[in-house]
This record gives sequence, structure tokens and C-alpha cells, in this order.
Amino acid sequence: MKNIVVLFHSGYGHTQRVAEAVAEGAGAELLSISAEGELPEGGWDKLAAAGAIILGSPTYMGGPSWQFKRVADASSKVWAAGGWRDKLFAGFTNSATMNGDKHGTLDYLYHLSMQHGGLWVGNGVVPSNTKAAGRGDPNYVGGFAGVMVTSPADASPAEMVQGDLDTAKALGARVASTLQRLGRA
Repeated sequence: MKNIVVLFHSGYGHTQRVAEAVAEGAGAELLSISAEGELPEGGWDKLAAAGAIILGSPTYMGGPSWQFKRVADASSKVWAAGGWRDKLFAGFTNSATMNGDKHGTLDYLYHLSMQHGGLWVGNGVVPSNTKAAGRGDPNYVGGFAGVMVTSPADASPAEMVQGDLDTAKALGARVASTLQRLGRA
């Protein structure tokens, strides 16, 4: 199995596209949460074998989707056994507006990883914050704790901004390099 797993839920395909970019950067395996809030067969085993878990959920009403939350709640069995202790974690989210209370979702993902005794990796991409910066530049939304992506409600996953996807790919690469530097890859 891969050392890095991207665990995510996507309601409309946008968050899946972000997950794919993260996985590309990390050389990671994708693990999608179903519309019913379930992992596929063998999903818990893949997470147990991972050295790093990158968490992703759309931001709905200021937090993660109920499908993601259902899996997170089910991880209490793993928590009780210390199963994810000292794993690396990182996170990403997506919503239709520039802010959209994405920090609420990243904060939830961070605290979930902390409850499991994990080690959090931020995105490490300096925001594009000059007058010359544009929406297509990396980390234009300005996230530090994780990747924050904006997908307008009337935009298809194919219309997503390349700068957001580049930021997601960079997060994946950072998690992979951190795992390697710690001698866990």
C-alpha cells in the first residue's frame, strides 16, 4: 500500500478534483467517502497502513460535509486504540465563495488529527498577495493551515482555477517530502 492516503468526500466533483491534485503531488492513493458516508471495502486498513493521511471535505454551512463527519465519528474506534498516533496529517477544503468559512472546516480537520495524536503539516505556500497577483496564482485565497479552494456555484469541476490546483499539488508534495525527511516513507 501507499504511504500516503488522501481521504476525502466530494459532493459535486470539485473537491474530488482537488483531492486528485493533492494525490498527484504526494504520489498518494485516493480514498473516497461515498454519498452515504461510508468507506469502500478495505478503506480502514488502507488508513491504518498509511504514514500520512491528507483529509479533504467541501465546506458546507461552515464545516465539513456530513458524509466526512460520519467517517470522522467512526474513527473513534481507531482513536481508542491509538491507531493513527504520530501519523502525518494535512487538509484541504473547497467552497463556492472566496471565504465561505473554510477555516471552520480546516480547523475541524486539524482538531480531528490532533485528537488522534497526529502531526499536522500546513501548506507552506506563500499567498499571492501583491497588486499584480490574480485569481489564477497559487494560494490566492491565502490559506496557511491547509489548502482553501474556491469553486463558484455555477462552475463545473473542469472550470476550476489552476492556481488552486497547483496549491493542492504543492500540499501533497510537502506532505510527501516531510514524510521522507522523517524517515517514514
